[in-house]
Amino acid sequence: MKTKINGAELELREGDITEMDTAAIVNAANANLILGAGVAGAIRVKGGPTIQAECDRIGGTFVGGAVLTGAGLLKADYVIHAVGPRMGEGHEDEKLRDAVINSLKLADAKGIKSLAFPALSTGIFGFPMDRAAEIMLAAIKKYLSEKTSLERMVICLFGQASFNVFADEFKRLFPDSS
Repeated sequence: MKTKINGAELELREGDITEMDTAAIVNAANANLILGAGVAGAIRVKGGPTIQAECDRIGGTFVGGAVLTGAGLLKADYVIHAVGPRMGEGHEDEKLRDAVINSLKLADAKGIKSLAFPALSTGIFGFPMDRAAEIMLAAIKKYLSEKTSLERMVICLFGQASFNVFADEFKRLFPDSS
């Protein structure tokens, strides 16, 4: 599924984010930047140890924050480590929105033109997939509607069930999409 927002392309697809052909991919990180399981684990395994070494040098960031590292052996040039909220910690919607916006701002500041997001916080952090879809797509739509150098955004979802949830929200927000 695709749509255009202010000249930038937004695409929704099912697949493996570590295989994306974007300049950067977003990691669903924890505040300590320890690449454990899920998206972070796949990035650690496929990207090699240099990504974790860079994360160790950075040391961590706040919930809702984002930091940048190289991408090691991945196809992408960069990994943006976005820290989404754990369900039940309070102000989760705001923190998820901040993680998305801070990732986009970081990409813009670095001159990154294409970026792929996973469904942040929906794995072991327990955030409901439908709420994540609503918050993430609305935040990206708003950000791309303003001045940005981003040209291509992808939300890459692991599994058809996750894709279907995001696809429903995508159709609602972008009824003219293809």
